[in-house]
Amino acid sequence: MKGRKKGKYVVFSLVFLVFGFIIAFSYSQTSKEDANTLKITDRQYLMANNLRKQIILIQDKNRELQKDLYDKQEEVRQNEKELSEEADMYSSLAEETEKYRLFLGKVKVKGPGIEVTLEDGEYRQSEDANNYIVHEHHVFKVVNELYIAGATSISINGQRLNHNSYIVCNGPVITVDGNPYPAPFKITAIGDTNTLISALNIPGGVRDQIVNDNIIFSIEKKKQIILDPVLGESS
Repeated sequence: MKGRKKGKYVVFSLVFLVFGFIIAFSYSQTSKEDANTLKITDRQYLMANNLRKQIILIQDKNRELQKDLYDKQEEVRQNEKELSEEADMYSSLAEETEKYRLFLGKVKVKGPGIEVTLEDGEYRQSEDANNYIVHEHHVFKVVNELYIAGATSISINGQRLNHNSYIVCNGPVITVDGNPYPAPFKITAIGDTNTLISALNIPGGVRDQIVNDNIIFSIEKKKQIILDPVLGESS
C-alpha cells in the first residue's frame, strides 16, 4: 500500500511539474507578445504624430493658397469692372461719334422712313401765283418738324442736308446748298415712319398749315431709304 501511494505521489508530482512548466511557458510567451505589441504601438504612434504634423502644415499652406486665390479673384473682378466701365465709355463715345457723322452727313445711311412731297397748287390767271407756290418756309416747316420727331437724316430732291445746309427761294425754284431744284419738292427722311407721320399730321400742325396755303401735300411710307454722303465730305 505504501508503494502504491508513493507511486501516485510521483505521478501527481510529474503532472504538476508539467502543468507548471506549461503555465510558465505560456506566461513567458504572453509577455513577449505584449512587449512586441507595445513596441508596434509606439512606432504607430510616432508615425501618426508625424502624419498629423504634416497634415497641419498642409492645411496651413492650403489656407494661405486659398487666401491668395481669393485676393487674385478679387483683383480680376476689379480689373473686369474697370474694363467694363471703359468699354461702356468707349461705346458711348462711338455712338456719339456716329451721331455726329450722321449730323454732318459724312456717312452713307439707310433705313425705313417717309417721303413728303410738296407741289404748287392750281391757281387761276386772275389770282396771285405766289399764293399757290411752294416757298422755302414751307420746306423749312417740314424739315424742322421731321428733325424734332427724330429723323436721323433728311434730303431734299436727293440733296442730303448737313449742319451747314441752307435753303433759299429763288423765283420758281428753291436752292439747297447752292443747287437749284424746281417743284415738286420731295423731302425724304429716315426714321420711325409712324412717329414721323404722326408729327406731321397733328391737327393744326405742319400739314394743315401748308394745305391752308394752297400747297398740295402728300406723304408716302418707304421701307428702305438710302442716302449717300454729302458731296465734298469725307466718309
